[in-house]
Amino acid sequence: MRFLKTAVLALCAGVATMAAPVLAATDFPSKPIRIIAPSSAGGVLDLISRMVGDKLSKQLNSPVVVENMPGGGGIIGIQGMLRAEPDGHTLVMGSLGPNAANYTLYNNLPYTHADFAPVINVTSMANVLVVNPSLPVKDLASLQEYAKSRNGEIAMAISTIGASGHLSGEMVKAELGFPAINVVYKGAAPALTDLVGGQVHFMVDNMITAKPLIESGRLRGLAVFTPERSPLLPDLPTVGEQGFPQLTAGTWLGLFASAKTPPEIVKKLNVELNKVLADPEVKQAIIQRGGNPVGGTPEEFEKFIQDETARWHTVITKAGIKVQ
Repeated sequence: MRFLKTAVLALCAGVATMAAPVLAATDFPSKPIRIIAPSSAGGVLDLISRMVGDKLSKQLNSPVVVENMPGGGGIIGIQGMLRAEPDGHTLVMGSLGPNAANYTLYNNLPYTHADFAPVINVTSMANVLVVNPSLPVKDLASLQEYAKSRNGEIAMAISTIGASGHLSGEMVKAELGFPAINVVYKGAAPALTDLVGGQVHFMVDNMITAKPLIESGRLRGLAVFTPERSPLLPDLPTVGEQGFPQLTAGTWLGLFASAKTPPEIVKKLNVELNKVLADPEVKQAIIQRGGNPVGGTPEEFEKFIQDETARWHTVITKAGIKVQ
C-alpha cells in the first residue's frame, strides 16, 4: 500500500512537471514584459526595441516596457536579463557585439553562448561610413590620404565595443593603413552627437540612425558596407565600388531570453514576434530606416548566431582587434 501511494505521488509530480510549461505558456504573459536595450536612448537598438515592444504590447494587450542599460559593450544589459527571473517576461535585444563578437574580443566574459535562448532574429541592417562635414574628404581614398597626413591624430567614434560599427571601423583602419584614436561611447546617439559637433572625426554607423543626418547635411556619407547601393541613399557608393570589397559587412538585432526559460514560452514569444515583424506598419518602418525584417524560428536564429560567431572570430583574429 505504501509503495502504491508513493508511486501515485510520483506519477502526479511527473504529470505536474510535464504540464507546467504548457500552463505557463497558456497564462503568459502574467505581468509586464521587459525588453532590455543595452544602449543609450535614441540609438538604433533603442529605436527598434521600442518599435517592436509597442506593437507586441498592443498585440498581447499587455504592457511591454523598454529599459535602457548601456555600457560595457552590451555586457551590462545582457547581465541585466540573465539576473531576472527566467520566465520569459524579461528579454534582451542582443546584437552582433555581445552575442557573437564578444566571445572572441573578451577573455573573461561573465556569460557564455549556452546562457541564452534565442527567440527571434529581428532585423539586419546596412552600415555606412560617415564623417564630420568639415573634413576635406569625399571618399575612402581621400579619407586614407587625410588620415595618414594626420599621423594618428584623427578620432573614430565607437558606439559600442564589439558592435558591427566598431569592427567595421577597425577593418577600415587596417585596410586603408592608418591609425586613429578610438573614442568609446555608451550608444550611437551620444557618439553621433559628438561626431556632428566635431569632437570626433569619423564613425561607422548603421543606416537607420545615419541616414537623416546625411540627408540634412550634418554628416557626410563616404561609403555603404553592402554589395550593392542602398535605395535609401542611392548616391552613396559601396566600399566595393571604391576598391575595398573585403569591407562589406552589416549588423543585426535579435531578441534573447534566458536559457532557463520554459521552451513553450520561448515558442509563444517567437510566434507573437513573427506576427509583429509581419505587420505592414512595422515592416515599412524598419525598411524606411534601412533595415530588413527577418523573423523565423528560434532554431534558425541559433544557426545564424553560430555562423556569425565563427565569421567574426576569423575577422577579429586576422585584424588583431583587441578590447582596450
